[in-house]
Amino acid sequence: MAVLGLTLAGCVANLPGFPGPARGWPRAGDPFWDVAEGDDPMISALMPNYARADLAFERGEGAWLWTVDGRRFLDFGSGIATTSLGHGHPHLTKAIAEQAAKVMHVSNLYRIPQAERLAARLVEHTFADSVFFCNSGTEANEGMIKMMRRAVYDGGRHDAYRIITFEGGFHGRTLGALAATGNEKYLKGFGPPLEGFDQVPFNNMNAVRNAIGPGTAGIIVEPIQGEGGVRPADLQFIRDLRAVCDEYGLILGMDEVQSGMGRTGKLFAYEWSGIEPDVIAAAKGIGGGFPLGAVLAKEAVAKYLVPGTHGTTFGGNPLACAAGNAVLDVILAPGFLEGVQRKGHKFHAQLEAIAREYPQVYEDARGMGLLQGLKCVLPQGEVQAACVAEGLMAITAGDNVLRLAPPLVVTDADLDAAVEMLRRATRRVLSSSTKAAE
Repeated sequence: MAVLGLTLAGCVANLPGFPGPARGWPRAGDPFWDVAEGDDPMISALMPNYARADLAFERGEGAWLWTVDGRRFLDFGSGIATTSLGHGHPHLTKAIAEQAAKVMHVSNLYRIPQAERLAARLVEHTFADSVFFCNSGTEANEGMIKMMRRAVYDGGRHDAYRIITFEGGFHGRTLGALAATGNEKYLKGFGPPLEGFDQVPFNNMNAVRNAIGPGTAGIIVEPIQGEGGVRPADLQFIRDLRAVCDEYGLILGMDEVQSGMGRTGKLFAYEWSGIEPDVIAAAKGIGGGFPLGAVLAKEAVAKYLVPGTHGTTFGGNPLACAAGNAVLDVILAPGFLEGVQRKGHKFHAQLEAIAREYPQVYEDARGMGLLQGLKCVLPQGEVQAACVAEGLMAITAGDNVLRLAPPLVVTDADLDAAVEMLRRATRRVLSSSTKAAE
């Protein structure tokens, strides 16, 4: 067995329906197949789809993390805006531990009281009438897309399935969510994208109206494009989207995976515009770090998701929903969201001051609440590396933006420490840039 791939090919090449080498099966010498028996593999045990930083964390407290070798970092990435209550939050960890000791998973073949309670609370505090639980933001967006299409179909418009989305948006990594995203970099190599999405420029109402046709079912928009560069939608743009959906009988969907669950100082960012969507996708901060996603919808949309139309094995299980309820306990406590608003205003003002002070490094500050960004003049990766060197964890986004999304429980002292670290990092990268130019 000199070549493992050829042996596998030989086993199936003569079976009906399988192509032999003459009909396109890989041959010896092709990169994927040419691995001689006994050779050391060139690939790590973890697949190489992440460019991981050489940091490994063993514990955390609040907005702080400690590595296995004892270094301390201020976490202003929050696992990509996910650890909404920070690390080691006592109420969240207690709820998870207590539920794990009882029952973690039973599947959706049976009633799940924890999910029923969490859904009822989300309905009480939002526009929604009904909630579907899943495991991630991608799944939430897939569920929202399916729900929108099914509602329009069952409503009698059988040829209307197209959804308008926006350039710079990001909706996940599954094939459907990638098609909604429309970014060629993410789509390359995965075959033809799923049909039915029309991308138009963000914050451009004329482009939206021009894209509406007889096959249009709805619109999906992020109130803040997180991955796209921390770009908030104009509030009037959101209001106009609601109006145009009402005018044409379209469904308005919002991707609040990153902007929801208190991140902007409201439970969901759509609230700032004063309108209500028909359906939203939520995830990330909803479980405080435990995998959980949700689709919240009005009855007019949700009622079409009847048994057999959609499902999930893990979604909404007792453990995940215990975490979700614990997160809501904290976020909905009196004064908490007002505190996020106050801290968000303070942090934004501090970032604006840094941008004015260092125009050679930053073009502007942008964002809402505790989802903030600095558009960089220098390459964002250099700024991010300088931040890590100073003990500040930040993440990048599109449009050459440094993204800062601390836990919602971040303290004023933490914010001040982060600003000082960012100033030092800015001076560090500016000095390196100056030396490189000499």
